[in-house]
Amino acid sequence: MQLDGDARFLYYAVKLPWWGASNDGWVFMNDKMRLQKFLAHAGVASRRAAEDLIVRGKVRVNGKVVRELGTSVSETDRVDVSGTPVKLQTEPQYLVMHKPVNVMTTMRDPEGRRTVAELIPKGLPRVVPVGRLDYDTSGVLLLTNDGELANILMHPRFGVEKMYRVVVKGRLLPDEIKRLQSGVWIEEFKAAGAGVRVVATRRDTSVLDITIHEGKNRQVRRMFEAVGHPVVALARLRFGPLRLGDLPPGQTRPLTARELSQLRNLAP
Repeated sequence: MQLDGDARFLYYAVKLPWWGASNDGWVFMNDKMRLQKFLAHAGVASRRAAEDLIVRGKVRVNGKVVRELGTSVSETDRVDVSGTPVKLQTEPQYLVMHKPVNVMTTMRDPEGRRTVAELIPKGLPRVVPVGRLDYDTSGVLLLTNDGELANILMHPRFGVEKMYRVVVKGRLLPDEIKRLQSGVWIEEFKAAGAGVRVVATRRDTSVLDITIHEGKNRQVRRMFEAVGHPVVALARLRFGPLRLGDLPPGQTRPLTARELSQLRNLAP
């Protein structure tokens, strides 16, 4: 892109419609972009994680290792991370996946287990999961190469709601439900109060919907363990405005314009 004189200041290294850049997609301010922003927009990692990659010497520009966070790159620079070339995508990608059980929410697994990377349709730009679902948990999962949006959605400040359908052993007593609603201690921290709805009860199990806005490791399972009802099965039905609906396990779909707008509105 060639810009003359003062026209350059109109262009910022961001993406419409959220921040108001060019309709062409990601562009460079004054022909330059900070390296960590470049990596985030390319879907490599959040900006903070990209800064860590730079400091650790994992990033090269034009064949030279770069460790300075103030480094800027242009459209003609060659950037690679751990030897893998990185290119800025012209359009961010946003996918909803129904992650099945027994699938890792990673792009690679050193133990050879199946990962979500194997379920992404061929021919798409590189996308990565936003957050994580446990190996034995199914449900809605967002994948994108928009590192800025991913970072915001995962930041505790914004407290994106997540709703799960859970099957637990036994029948919950009213006092146990109140404990979940008011917050229970899980070892080193107290989980915030959750929204709890009993869907069905059977002789030996109960089915509930639980809504949380935190994202600690195996939090839902640990919350029910804390009240004496181990989880038998767990599925995430909603992540913010994104609902699982009738999407089959292992399948993906693009976000609707309304869903994308709702996600962006979570971070004013």
